[in-house]
Amino acid sequence: MPTESRKRGLTVTSATGAGVALVAAGVVAEFLPTVTAVSPVRRLCPTLAGRGDPGHVALTFDDGPHPVATPTVLRRLDELAVRATFFLLAEQVREHPRVAYETHERGHEIAVHGLRHDPPTRPWRAGADLAEAYRTIADVTGASPGWYRPPYGVLTTSRAAAARRLGLRPVLWTADGRDWVRDADGDTVARRVLSRVDGGGTILLHDSDVAAVPGSWRSALDALDAVVGHCRTQGRLVGPLRDHGLRN
Repeated sequence: MPTESRKRGLTVTSATGAGVALVAAGVVAEFLPTVTAVSPVRRLCPTLAGRGDPGHVALTFDDGPHPVATPTVLRRLDELAVRATFFLLAEQVREHPRVAYETHERGHEIAVHGLRHDPPTRPWRAGADLAEAYRTIADVTGASPGWYRPPYGVLTTSRAAAARRLGLRPVLWTADGRDWVRDADGDTVARRVLSRVDGGGTILLHDSDVAAVPGSWRSALDALDAVVGHCRTQGRLVGPLRDHGLRN
């Protein structure tokens, strides 16, 4: 009898170990793609990072629409004669539908940032949440989004699969301005972007402070003249991802 008990114990232990290994493997499979959010790794995935035509620089904004920031950014872009890609959050679209609609009406490209700005803590909801975000953004703006950028740049396996089902192409960035931090201003944002951007690069800025320090979007706004001016001085066009020549 003691021998049988020990055998049962070994069986339980083995089963438990197999279960833990299975869970661990699932976690790795889900989150392994998130390493693409790290800058050095993004360089190994140029298409995902948004590297396109060397004569073009893609200008993108995340986290909108915002009732004050987005219209202000749109006016500045009009003054600069530049169009950009806006990655929208569906919950913000519901709160500010007119701003979202106007963004599309003014010739800018509409893309999907997600339902809300949350970390990937519920992978089983990824498909439903992204589908809801897509429908909301498309219905309100009248656009058919073709791009997806996950919050925080964290592209998990479940998010990637959900995007694929919706016909959304994931894209991250090659240069960001850290315009969301407390001590950011137009000069720091412009310097950071211009130290990283080159021909074919994709710039990440924000037209909202929904996931950042209140008012931080002003630093992105104040950097626009310098960023666009520098790119044009280098002989590069500045525009949305649709004109960026990304390879399939």
